[in-house]
Amino acid sequence: MSGTTPVPGGSTPAARGTSAAAARGAAAPGTRKRRAPIGAPAVLLAPFLLLFTACTLIPIGYAVYLSLYTEHRSGLGFGGGTTQVFTGIGNYTRALGDAAFRDGFWNTAQYCLLYIPLMLGLSLAVALLLDSALARAKRFFQLALFLPHAVPGIIAALVWTYLYTPGISPVVDALHSAGAQVDVLGHPLPAIVNIALWEWTGYNMVIFYAALQAIPREVLEAAVVDGAGPLRTAFAVKIPLIRASVVMVGLFTVIGSLQLFTEPMILHDVAPGVGSTWTPNMYAYSAAFERNDYGLAAAASVLLALAAALLSFAVTRLTRGRDEQRARKRNRNATETAR
Repeated sequence: MSGTTPVPGGSTPAARGTSAAAARGAAAPGTRKRRAPIGAPAVLLAPFLLLFTACTLIPIGYAVYLSLYTEHRSGLGFGGGTTQVFTGIGNYTRALGDAAFRDGFWNTAQYCLLYIPLMLGLSLAVALLLDSALARAKRFFQLALFLPHAVPGIIAALVWTYLYTPGISPVVDALHSAGAQVDVLGHPLPAIVNIALWEWTGYNMVIFYAALQAIPREVLEAAVVDGAGPLRTAFAVKIPLIRASVVMVGLFTVIGSLQLFTEPMILHDVAPGVGSTWTPNMYAYSAAFERNDYGLAAAASVLLALAAALLSFAVTRLTRGRDEQRARKRNRNATETAR
């Protein structure tokens, strides 16, 4: 006996459902697709877009506008007026032709080569130590390591300037009393790197530690069962699994390093090796507020922004290329294993 009940007209409910679905499918090409509503996304994105436009796009556009003009003063400085004269790329050629501006990029490059590996290495090492099973009082050490980042950069630079200055620093005086002649301010690069490490190690450690906590515990237990020790687990399992966080922190650190300003600006008055144009940001500050050359300052700022964008693009492409190579290698190994 059949499991379906016939209905008037000689068709069953299943047949009628099938024919109705076929009719809807046939009518689909002739009907318009409903578009997703854009009201809610637009309302949610509007505050961000307004702030991004007001705080980023408009200042960048105004800086580009200023960089194309220069001010000419009349009256030999005795009450004469000022007029803006279009110079095109004149301010850019002036900035690139200035040895002080180029030396600022060289100083920043040296800072990046010393600071970025130390920052990533220290932050990752501390995060791995806190994530280990032997660590105790993890919350206390997280807070203690993060607290230096809560101190404003200017205050931190002033405190370290006090600790670096001979005659008033108890640390330097104690080293001199012990017979160690240390001239911290005579070599400003390590001193500046030390301040930045003190400020940002705890912040990046928190990012790495959060990524390590997201690793499934089953993966780590499997590594232990396979005989991997703590070091091998850290280097062969944990670090590869948080590679995305390492790349993100490295990219942000590169961008922040190119914007170096606060630490050398504070040390400028006490360290003879730090001039008023020691970094590109300091060069732009000096051009704008010491020489009142806003066109040159804007051109230097735009060039620095372009350098940061190009370097960020290069880092992103490099890491993406390595990820694609690893993916192709894994697929090739999987194919060979299947064969």
